[in-house]
Amino acid sequence: MANEQPLRPILEMRGISKTFPGVRALREVSLTLYPGEVHSLMGENGAGKSTLMKILSGAYDADPGGEIRIDGRPVTIDGPLSAKALGVAVIYQELSLCASLTVAENIFLGRELTRGGRVDRHAMEADCADVLARLGASFGPRTVVSDLSIAERQLVEIARAVHARARILVMDEPTTPLSSRETDRLFELIRQLRAEGLAIVYVSHRMAEIYELSDRVSVLRDGSYVGTLERAALSAESLVQMMVGRDLSGFYKKEHRPYDPGRVVMEVRDMADGRRVRGCGFDLHAGEVLGIAGLVGAGRTELARLVFGADPRVSGEIKVDGVPVRLRTPLDAIRAGVVYLTEDRKGRGLFLDMSVRDNINTCACSRDARPGGILNLARARERAVAAIRELAIRVPSPRVNVGALSGGNQQKVLLSRLLELEPRVLILDEPTRGVDIGAKSEIYRIINELASRGIGVIVISSELPEIVGTADRVLVMREGELVGELGGYSGRPVSQEAIIELATGAAAEALPEAA
Repeated sequence: MANEQPLRPILEMRGISKTFPGVRALREVSLTLYPGEVHSLMGENGAGKSTLMKILSGAYDADPGGEIRIDGRPVTIDGPLSAKALGVAVIYQELSLCASLTVAENIFLGRELTRGGRVDRHAMEADCADVLARLGASFGPRTVVSDLSIAERQLVEIARAVHARARILVMDEPTTPLSSRETDRLFELIRQLRAEGLAIVYVSHRMAEIYELSDRVSVLRDGSYVGTLERAALSAESLVQMMVGRDLSGFYKKEHRPYDPGRVVMEVRDMADGRRVRGCGFDLHAGEVLGIAGLVGAGRTELARLVFGADPRVSGEIKVDGVPVRLRTPLDAIRAGVVYLTEDRKGRGLFLDMSVRDNINTCACSRDARPGGILNLARARERAVAAIRELAIRVPSPRVNVGALSGGNQQKVLLSRLLELEPRVLILDEPTRGVDIGAKSEIYRIINELASRGIGVIVISSELPEIVGTADRVLVMREGELVGELGGYSGRPVSQEAIIELATGAAAEALPEAA
């Protein structure tokens, strides 16, 4: 901490829980924050960090039973306005600025100065000029936000919080869109605000940032509070163990035998999109389950969509069964035997107002159409019944709309549609997102069965136990690049700790001495 830690915290969140339909996102989580400190919040994807911060910001209501105290007094945060009135400001990854307004208008948004019933822009510009100067802004209050860089827009968000006299500032993955130079400038600003007494909650996956900035670090895991480390006690080993310290139990049934890959079914070289993904290449073998792991924003989905032809690429070569293929569109990929299960099954995968039968047959109905393009409904029924039986889809009738099914059964309907295409390569992006434990187990069984048939399977997942428990080999991405391999012939066993180390850069970066 910048100064000697005061006895009384500015913020205490005690026993905070949050339940969404079918999901317990937080279980009696506590967090204490002092003035003049940077308190980092870490955890795997889905650990509950963002949910906890959204409760603090008033975006979510906590379940009954918990308590929030500011300056030792219990408070009620029932919306963003009450959070702001209590001195809480949040800067999200997706900045909340109005690009068509000036800097001054954004800083005063919702609390504009008026004169004679009209907005007094001159007064607002004069009033916020000192804050911009204090923060070292290279632009003025009259600058239109659309003319600013991402780093400059972020500075406007910080200026808005400082101008509103925020005492608690939450920063959620603030360096994701920034260059190294912009990140260094942001760190200087954070240290300045800390020295001025601001209490900062810093949410990040990047281990080097945590070591550089943090006075204390708290870790969440599976929606529960694990513990808090003082700066002097920080180490990569302790943080990684706190983040992933759970056993896999018998939930993942995959039997890890000595690595004996089949033929190479797909080769990917120098894949890049000019934005997020840079120079990625790998081989996939027949009968192999290849995991792709990484933290949020690492570029896993972007890489999958490039391979599938769903997004344009600036470079990249692909071979399927040794033959070069040009996958410029998803239809090209499907014709080459490459299919992709999207992470967004409702928005990009399923037709929710259509029946299970029609969803399963969408990609295959043309194969058995009668002359003149007339659908063979009898064959469609047979195909749907067979898929329901094979994938154990729980549905009273193939005529039921997919939108009425549970998440797990929806996922299996989408998967059955793709399998009707008889793929050589199957890319599964977050295949168990939003499904219950029973459905997860069945999806894992299906993955293993498909691999046993000789299909090359790629599994992208944010759940580390899922990657460890299903994959024969794991590639780890960080900031758009493939930075390491586990399993296979790499000589490094697949483990949650090893994945986290590669994903955060802890394995490659020397850690500074604790102050």
